[in-house]
Amino acid sequence: MSGAGRGDAPGGGRYGEAVFRPEQAGEGERIDFGALAYDGFTVARLRALGVGPGWRCLDVGAGTGTVSRQLLEEAGVAGVLAVDRDGRFLSARPVPGLEVLEADITAPDAVRGRFRLVHARFVLMHLPERERVIGVLADLVEPGGVLVLSDAVDLTGDRTPSTPYGAAMRAMWQGLRATIGTDVSWVPSYPRLLRAAGLVSVAAEVLVPPLLPGSAISRFWADTWERSRAAMLATGLVDDAAVDEALRYLGSVECAALSAGMLTVWGWKPGDGEGGG
Repeated sequence: MSGAGRGDAPGGGRYGEAVFRPEQAGEGERIDFGALAYDGFTVARLRALGVGPGWRCLDVGAGTGTVSRQLLEEAGVAGVLAVDRDGRFLSARPVPGLEVLEADITAPDAVRGRFRLVHARFVLMHLPERERVIGVLADLVEPGGVLVLSDAVDLTGDRTPSTPYGAAMRAMWQGLRATIGTDVSWVPSYPRLLRAAGLVSVAAEVLVPPLLPGSAISRFWADTWERSRAAMLATGLVDDAAVDEALRYLGSVECAALSAGMLTVWGWKPGDGEGGG
């Protein structure tokens, strides 16, 4: 859940620079709150796909490396190349079999080789050349291997009841889009895009973690709002008082709302001699 490539917005901002700077105190903890909310689901899906001993894996935008380490320590994979534009959190927690590469996944030949698993979570939603990058990631999958992508789907809309939480989420998405180019509107098209990239047996699922007071996902959103507050205020949809009220609401038993979902999609690279179906 960290930047792995360029996220140039209309204003020229980038993930990890305009907002969510890795050197800012507490950024690693914010990423870890997201990991606590999503890792169990992610790793269970990867293991259900057969990821295990002998697999060489690529984890793009690896953040603090929680998924990479679980693949090594729990699934027993042969090795993980963890890629991020800023590898400080990855290098701070080394484990056997974990190789760290600081690279921009959107740059030519940023990663070389083929992998049985290529995984990226909360990365492409921040990048401008999303379809091209999906093709790049698909090319990094070895024949018979699998590409697994996860990104956010926004569940707030015009018919969503008006709450402080909903107002803050709408301001956050709009502010991040203007500041760093984040765009989750295209995420439901993932299955089609994986098929277009030549992958087969494509399928998808969505996780919506419950918003409970003090839960990892609630603390993640609270930290995310605080770190993107300036971008949220710039939209004109909220002011400081509204953000503060949303924070109080999110941490209370009165909160009755849907978190953003995480859509996970996977597709297999045909083996040698197989067609695309």
